[in-house]
Amino acid sequence: MKKYVSVLLITLLIVMVAGCGAQPAAPAEKPAEAPATEAPKAEAPAATEEPAAEAPAATEEPAAEAPAATEEPAAEAPAAEGDLNFVTVVKIAGINWFNRMEEGVVKWGKENGVNATLVGPAEADAAQQIPIIEDLIAQGVDALCVVPMDPTQLDPVLKKAMDAGIVVVTHEASNQVNMDFDIEAFDNKAFGAGLMDRLAAEMGEEGEYAVFVGSLGSKTHNEWVDGGIERQKEAYPNMTMVGDKNESFDDAEVAYQKAKEILAAYPNIKGFQGSASTDVAGIGRAVEEAGLQDEVAVVGTSLPSIAGDLLFSGAIDAIGFWDPAVAGAACNQMALMKIKGEEVGVGADLGIDGYKKLIGEGKVLYGDAAVYVDETNAKDYPF
Repeated sequence: MKKYVSVLLITLLIVMVAGCGAQPAAPAEKPAEAPATEAPKAEAPAATEEPAAEAPAATEEPAAEAPAATEEPAAEAPAAEGDLNFVTVVKIAGINWFNRMEEGVVKWGKENGVNATLVGPAEADAAQQIPIIEDLIAQGVDALCVVPMDPTQLDPVLKKAMDAGIVVVTHEASNQVNMDFDIEAFDNKAFGAGLMDRLAAEMGEEGEYAVFVGSLGSKTHNEWVDGGIERQKEAYPNMTMVGDKNESFDDAEVAYQKAKEILAAYPNIKGFQGSASTDVAGIGRAVEEAGLQDEVAVVGTSLPSIAGDLLFSGAIDAIGFWDPAVAGAACNQMALMKIKGEEVGVGADLGIDGYKKLIGEGKVLYGDAAVYVDETNAKDYPF
C-alpha cells in the first residue's frame, strides 16, 4: 500500500511539474501577440502616408489651375486701356504751370483708364530732358507727350522713341520734326499779337518796350514775341523795341535781374512783354521795387497763381494763357486716339473744351483755347 501511495504521489508530482511547465508556454504566446501590437504601428504609417499622398495631389490641382487663370487675362491685356502707360515730359518740374498741367494729365488718365503721369528735369534745360526720355524709351512706355525746351535738340531722341513704336505728341513745338502730332492751344502769332494789343493800350500806343523769352530755342516763345513785334510794327508805329530778345531760362529770378538792368539802361522804357510763365513775376517785381508800376506796363504769358499779388497791385497789367491742365489732357487724348486708330487731323474733335475743332495743317494742329485776364477777372481762374 505504501508502495502504491508512493507511486501515486510521484505521479501527482509529475503532473504538477508538467502543469507548471505548461504555464511558461502562455507567456511564450505573448511575444506572438507583440507583433499584433506592432500591426497598428504598421498601419499608422500607412494612415499617415495616405493623407501625405493626398495633400500633394490637392496642392497640385490648384497649382495647375492657377496658371490657367493667369494666362487668360494676359491674353486679353493688349485690349485693356488700363495697361497703357503715357508719360508727359515737361520743360521743368515743380513750377506752377507744369504742376497745373500734371493735375490735368492725372485726371485725364483716371477718366480714360490710362496710367498717365508727368515728369520733368530740375532745371529748364533741353539736355536734361534727353536722359529722361531715354529712360522712358527703355521702359517701353506706350506714348510720350513732350513739351520741349528746344525742339531741335530733342529731335534725335524723339526719333528713337518713334522707332521703338512709341507714339509721340508734342506741345509748344510746332517746328518739331520727329513727332506724330504737335498740338498747340492756339495760333501762336495771333496770341502774341493779342498780348501786344494789351501792352499798347497800357502804354498809350507809344514809347519803348522790351521782350523776354524763356529760351531762344523755344519755338512758341519766339512765335509769341514775333507775333507781338509784327503787330506793333503794323499797328503801333510810335512804339519801339529796345535791345534784343532777353532770355530768362524760365526763371523768375533771372527775369528780375535782367529787368533791373533794362530799367537802368533805358530810363524811359514804358513796357515789357514776357513769354515764360515766370517772366512777368520777375519783371513785375523789378518794376514795383523801382516804384514804376504806374509808369511801366507789364504783360505776358503767365497764370494768376504765378502773377499773384503783382497782378492786383498794378505791377503786372495783363496776362494771357491757356489752361495747362486742359492742354495736358488734349496731348494725351490725341495720343490715345492715335493708338486706337481714330482720325486725328484738321477738324478733329478731342472732346475737350478749346480743342473741339482743330485747325492747322499736316501734323501741326491748333485749338482755340486762349485766355486773357487782368485784375478784374483773374479770380475767375483759380490756378
